[in-house]
Amino acid sequence: MRYMMSYDLMETTRNMNQWLGATALSMASYPAFSAIPNPALSWLAAWGEVTERTFQRMVARPDWGIGTFTCEDGKDHTVEIDTVVEKPFGDLIHFRVVGREVQPRKVLLVAPMSGHYATLLRSTVKSLVENCEVYVTDWHNARDIPVSAGKFDIEDYTLYLVDFMRELGPETHVIAVCQPAPLTLAATAYLAEQDPDAQPSSLTLIGGPVDPDATPTEVTDFGRRVTMGQLEETMIQRVGFKYAGVGRKVYPGLLQLSSFMSMNMDRHSKAFMDQILKVSRGEASDHDAHNRFYDEYLAVMDMTAEFYLSTVERIFKNGEIAKNEFIVDGHKVDIGKITDVAVKTVEGANDDISAPGQCIAALDLCTGLPESKKASHVEPGAGHYGIFAGRSWRNNIRPLVIDFMNANSRASAPKSKRTKPKIAAV
Repeated sequence: MRYMMSYDLMETTRNMNQWLGATALSMASYPAFSAIPNPALSWLAAWGEVTERTFQRMVARPDWGIGTFTCEDGKDHTVEIDTVVEKPFGDLIHFRVVGREVQPRKVLLVAPMSGHYATLLRSTVKSLVENCEVYVTDWHNARDIPVSAGKFDIEDYTLYLVDFMRELGPETHVIAVCQPAPLTLAATAYLAEQDPDAQPSSLTLIGGPVDPDATPTEVTDFGRRVTMGQLEETMIQRVGFKYAGVGRKVYPGLLQLSSFMSMNMDRHSKAFMDQILKVSRGEASDHDAHNRFYDEYLAVMDMTAEFYLSTVERIFKNGEIAKNEFIVDGHKVDIGKITDVAVKTVEGANDDISAPGQCIAALDLCTGLPESKKASHVEPGAGHYGIFAGRSWRNNIRPLVIDFMNANSRASAPKSKRTKPKIAAV
């Protein structure tokens, strides 16, 4: 019960701050006060506006915001999101460009389950929709999943990826961003042993902790400093009474957000102070750079407790993927069994989350793969976000990934049977 009370207390605190912001904005914007030439009122209104928006976004699921797309014919085509596979903890969705011919490249973009929604990859999706059929793993917020749906740990996550790859077929090119890189590698190896005909054509791993000990960072050091008992006691809570997942053990999104922001508190504090000053001077807009970034950054989701704890214990502490000792559903996965899937790694030279060396370790694990099917790239000057969504991705990395796909495409194989797609709102 104390965990549920703690969860509700965090939500109450967030709600109170949102209310304080709204109240300050309303009071300082009272028309009668406009006759008083006091800059403190405009500052208070600006503080209220920024504060209300900040705390409101923490429980809002961002929209994909990809309504139309301009194709080679010069016309704007509607983009609809089809749910291809629907599961309790995550769906496989397809960004279908209406009226456009089916593109030859089929891409499965594996989104991270690390505190943010799949919409974090919005710009990545936009850049790939141009000339690819893009499918994305759309993970659900654990607070909205009833306890009756059961558990969801890294083995379940891996089996979800296996099912998604089977659904899309062997002509698929898989791109895993950050956290799912080691599990996507394991899922590919699982298919290599259990269902070789369903293996994807290529696998691109971007900034993921395949071997966290290869280049230690603050993230990996934290995993070493704390025990599993400490993590379970301090990080895990039960979902409160407000949500459908009431009683489910989770690593709360609000708690994750506090950890994210504490790593760069000075930078975030300055960003918010600067934004308050801009709003008070009338220089800010609803979709300026600050709001675009923090609307996404502050929108966090809960992870199931078993997924978070098993990730820390088995990927970071025990290094099961790095040691090629990962077990899925009772089966020991051998990454060396990957012999026909081209593998490419992408790292950022300035990545302080998954530092260079952690991801490229995947190539050494692929002992059965010819060197001609291995590739790697380290992007100079790029941080973690830039290698999949920033200028470095758009200008340098994306063209390399597209070329890698083209060089390792398979002839189209018979498609697996599919249920009729369920249409989701864009």
